[in-house]
Amino acid sequence: MPKLAQNVLKSSGMRVTNQRALIMEVIRQGHLDADEIYRRARQKEPRLSLSTVYRTLQALKERGLVAEIHLDKSHRHYEVQPPKGHHHLVCLGCGRVVEFRYPLSSLVKKNVPEARGFSITETEIRIAGYCAECRRKWQEAAGR
Repeated sequence: MPKLAQNVLKSSGMRVTNQRALIMEVIRQGHLDADEIYRRARQKEPRLSLSTVYRTLQALKERGLVAEIHLDKSHRHYEVQPPKGHHHLVCLGCGRVVEFRYPLSSLVKKNVPEARGFSITETEIRIAGYCAECRRKWQEAAGR
């Protein structure tokens, strides 16, 4: 059983199981949807069910251990609860996700008149575009 995941689960008050620890470890691999978490976890635990993955994701979200993010219109992705002030660049070509930090909350509070007096507790930014590799492939295909 992965030690880090085991410690995180234990400190949150959740009962520690091999399946929960495995799911936590898979989530640490990146911004994955539930189906991808299930596929990767089943490679190590073939008896794992998709319903167990969904129940575990819900329990992890409720305890604040995992964040559910919407990187596109149709999928929910999961990541280990990120620190505040972290945002995402999403490539529309390959789907790659790059995290970045920027003090957006404080800038909005300071520079947006409507935000003055508003108690901002968190910000979530998703910036879509094309990564360097996808842009290069597109330019090559276009003969540029």
